[in-house]
Amino acid sequence: MTMSTNVAPAANVKPPMAAADAAHFPVSTADLERIARSMIDTARDVGATAAETEVSQAVGQSITVRKGDVETIAYHRDKSVSITVYVGRRRGNASTADFSLSSVRAAVEKAAAIARYTAEDPCAGLADPQYLARNWSDLDLYHPWSLSAEAAIELGRECEAAALAVDRRLTNTEGATVSRGESEFVYANTNAFLGGYRSSRHHIDCSVIGDDGESMQRDYWYTTSRRPQDLTPAAEVGRIAGERTARRLGARKLGTLECPVIFEAPEAADLIGTFVHAVSGGSLYRRTSFLVDSLGTPVFAPHVHIREEPHLKLERGSAPFDAEGVATHARDVVVDGVLHGYFLGSYSARKLGMVTTGNAGGSHNLLIAPGADDLPALMRRMQRGVLVTELLGQGINMVTGDYSRGAAGFWVEGGEIAYPVEEITIAGNLKQMFRDIVAVGADVDRRSSRHTGSILVANMTIAGQ
Repeated sequence: MTMSTNVAPAANVKPPMAAADAAHFPVSTADLERIARSMIDTARDVGATAAETEVSQAVGQSITVRKGDVETIAYHRDKSVSITVYVGRRRGNASTADFSLSSVRAAVEKAAAIARYTAEDPCAGLADPQYLARNWSDLDLYHPWSLSAEAAIELGRECEAAALAVDRRLTNTEGATVSRGESEFVYANTNAFLGGYRSSRHHIDCSVIGDDGESMQRDYWYTTSRRPQDLTPAAEVGRIAGERTARRLGARKLGTLECPVIFEAPEAADLIGTFVHAVSGGSLYRRTSFLVDSLGTPVFAPHVHIREEPHLKLERGSAPFDAEGVATHARDVVVDGVLHGYFLGSYSARKLGMVTTGNAGGSHNLLIAPGADDLPALMRRMQRGVLVTELLGQGINMVTGDYSRGAAGFWVEGGEIAYPVEEITIAGNLKQMFRDIVAVGADVDRRSSRHTGSILVANMTIAGQ
């Protein structure tokens, strides 16, 4: 098969790693690039006017320990290749996990056949060449963890034992899991783009069950990082999981009332996720969002600032380019409560008559500017209301913004935790909730791609279940 001279690697694509490192993966970086080039060449051979492909592989190990015994040991070695073929403005897609030349060619031919039978879409096509990344820095995303199964089991046991030691009422667990994972991809298209990189993600978590004789409660904690040395020690993860479960014992129900609500930082990240969904391209051009046509208007309280930072080293949401090869850039999304930018890939941007923001595949690191108050200070500021530490269910209408979720957490009285609460529902409308944000806490949780502290909302409806 003829190798293309038009698909060239970007200036600083890393060369294949040394043999010792390459042993982590079933396929070398050079072979991934070869397959990507072959896919593009084959697409041209079968009459495509444009094409794009992603070739990827992943390896990992996950071990769960429960009650001191090994419950599961799982290994995975995955690989896949997908091809999108354009015939004019008609599009077809196919994929395979078989990297042989015959399977690769068959996938391309199927994608081309699909494209010839689909309707024309004037917005379909590759990202415009002027937006593609041509040079980028190493974001330090790949740190393999040479963790044996035996060592992972010991970490799991250490984590679980630390959790159960917190309180004699902690009588059971759902286990402690220790996992390591590595992945690599190469993306190429007929606009002379070829690039990719390796990344890693490692994880320790523990879920604990408590029983006070009248009711049972469960809570958990976890740590995750690209570098194993940045993980919270297993014993500390277990201790936090145990403490979080123990403090929920003796939970009460609440009657219906209206009061302020604090979303603890991990749940606040979920709240920010609803905003991202509402101002993402698919929701906007389909007009299925409560924030349609909101660009340039206040959508949050005036003191809320959100910045996208795709190039932070080691972070979960970092990427030099998006899923279409478009260069990513740092930008202000919300300034003084006013929406300054959507999250768009090329297709949704064309549907809206706009330009891609480099968000094909989703948002990158979002930094919600914290205030000066930590969580105890936020509770003192609230004085009386609910601290939500767990959200349940999916009761969100993204068209209207109506929000209703099951929740658990704590009743706060006089600025301090009074007792745990359970089986409550918190309700409001996201449009108003965003405008009613009183403060963002200094207790920033950086484990996800949305870095936010706890969020205090002025008023919501609470209903007992």
